[in-house]
Amino acid sequence: MPFRDIPGQERVKMQLQAALRSDALSHAYVFEGPRGTGRRATAHALAQAIHCLEGGDDACGKCAECRKIDNGNHPDVLSVDPDGATVKIDQVRELQKQFAYRTTGTKPRVYVIESADRLTPQAANALLKFLEEPSSATVAILITENGQALLPTIRSRTQRMVFLPLSPETMEAELLREGHPPALVKPAVRLAPGLSTARELIQLNWFAEIRNAVLQLAKESTRGFTASMLAAQSVAGKGEMSEHLDTLFDLFALWCKDMIVLQRQQTATVVFIDQLEFHAKQAMSKPAHHWVAVMDEALKAKRKLRGHANPQLVLERFLFALQGGT
Repeated sequence: MPFRDIPGQERVKMQLQAALRSDALSHAYVFEGPRGTGRRATAHALAQAIHCLEGGDDACGKCAECRKIDNGNHPDVLSVDPDGATVKIDQVRELQKQFAYRTTGTKPRVYVIESADRLTPQAANALLKFLEEPSSATVAILITENGQALLPTIRSRTQRMVFLPLSPETMEAELLREGHPPALVKPAVRLAPGLSTARELIQLNWFAEIRNAVLQLAKESTRGFTASMLAAQSVAGKGEMSEHLDTLFDLFALWCKDMIVLQRQQTATVVFIDQLEFHAKQAMSKPAHHWVAVMDEALKAKRKLRGHANPQLVLERFLFALQGGT
């Protein structure tokens, strides 16, 4: 994937492409940021740009070198992933062994270490020596969510590139371009910290079920307390969905925001885009401060779940507040 196909992270891409144009790449980078912000894709793009037969500051994505990197079989581009919970010293030694062989070309070799903050102390020290004394021209890319967990000596020998969370709008545009259903994309990008996690969330059956449950419970709340309690029993006791009630309350908080937005007739920013006419009427049935209070109740409900409160009782209490109870 070339730089041009990676959504967001314009500052990081600009810095790396400027370094490519001026032949001033660092020998080692730390790509730091939340999961799903494009760190791995950017490492892949940098490796392609370095080895692309077309040259320049971005990969063509089509030449033999680019295709080898895409397929994971380029001899001068290696990746290391954690073996279980950690990256072990044997993995770093194997990397050093591979790089001791003669290079196949004139371009720097590239190695990528995923979750570099999970290097064991022995592996981290071995990597430090490799950073200081590489056997050939190399570019190291250490991917991490927490750069402060790396050895200070490693941090001092690398250039830090900060990956910022993508905006919901950026993630939404990308996921819609990929063909995912808008009704799932809109809430997912507002709950997930990054693009890959939003993509994963959309593909989970329970996420679609819980989103539908929010709409069902919201509708039942207009029909009285008994209907709401029966619906609550159904949701709280339903297999996989009952294990993710925290997400249900997250979604209810988004739904309450929709109610406030609909009162202002600003439908462009609505998250729950189906049944808009019904929801617009529901939004006007209560004052704005009611929806703010219900949103607060959703957050309180999440805290109660973390405190191991009875899930059904927590849900019933929330639905009581949704109907205007105190």
